Amino acid sequence: MYDYLIVGSGLFGSIFAYEANKKGKKCLVIDKRPNVAGNIYTENIDGINVHKYGAHIFHTSNKEIWEYINQFAEFNRYTNSPVARYKDELYNMPFNMNTFNKLWGVFTPEEAMKKIEEEKKEAGITEPKNLEEQAISLVGKTIYEKLVKGYTEKQWGKRATELPSFIIKRLPVRFIYDNNYFNDIYQGVPIGGYTKIIEKMLEGIEVRLNCDFFEHREELENIANKIIFTGPIDKYYNYQYGELEYRSLRFETEELNIENYQGNAVVNYTEYEVPYTRIIEHKHFEYGPGLGKLAEGQAANKTIITKEYPDKWEQGKEPYYTMNDEKNTTLYAKYKELADKDSKVIFGGRLGQYKYFDMDKVILEVLNLVKEEL
Repeated sequence: MYDYLIVGSGLFGSIFAYEANKKGKKCLVIDKRPNVAGNIYTENIDGINVHKYGAHIFHTSNKEIWEYINQFAEFNRYTNSPVARYKDELYNMPFNMNTFNKLWGVFTPEEAMKKIEEEKKEAGITEPKNLEEQAISLVGKTIYEKLVKGYTEKQWGKRATELPSFIIKRLPVRFIYDNNYFNDIYQGVPIGGYTKIIEKMLEGIEVRLNCDFFEHREELENIANKIIFTGPIDKYYNYQYGELEYRSLRFETEELNIENYQGNAVVNYTEYEVPYTRIIEHKHFEYGPGLGKLAEGQAANKTIITKEYPDKWEQGKEPYYTMNDEKNTTLYAKYKELADKDSKVIFGGRLGQYKYFDMDKVILEVLNLVKEEL
């Protein structure tokens, strides 16, 4: 009945459906959730677009990818400048001259470098064997203990000494007074939220929501020539080699009768004793200096915040982050081998490819697949 069954209406699945539909292919998109857009789903509550599954800020240095996503929405010029809170202290992220000044009272890059080098030398780590050693070898003990250790251990549910060193390489360190978290040229949040982007992509394509592939597997596997699968690859193959590990998240969202709760979209809580990793205040993604104005009477004296709690993953919970340590990488390779021999199914996205992808990298992956497949 269909050329493609697309399992999952997130960014990967929706772009593939859009491109396949343009080429005259008949597609069916299914999603187990009651809404499209996967983890980038935004819900409009009192005029505020709430990022239901964690903060999503689009950023890329690839002009082609930026132009591609901009055909579906206009983006504002939101700049990601998170603030880190450690006990009663506030620090700018990423680690930059503002951070170093607050930590040590230094003013020049030379002074900051000297301080970090002193701490690195004192630690004497030449070959980092784990995340803790990697972090200290990059930024010294003070930054590690105040701004990295607690946050990271909460995020991954393991002690920093048990985590692989490569995880921490995503944290930028800069000797300039710049609070822009990303180095990318293009950055922003879509005006009106991400859900509108996905709805635009899926216009004219058959979509079935509240439809779990595994509950209707027998019927669904036989209604299309090929399957684009964006769920967990190990589940698709009935966990025949065992379960891949993930980390999950839990969100607590509340509406407050105040105009402004924390003055920033993202505040990270870096001490281990605070159970959540960050608080998101959603209105700051779209309203603020140079971004946009609230319409008259539109949630002016209301704000919506979300506390984000890392959670142990088990079957039945949403898998958010892949655990790409040696054990899981070896296990994924076995599933990848099965997938490579399987002409019926193509796996995509974070769960299908068992890899952490930023949104721009997801788009790149799916457009490469489109060239190959269509």
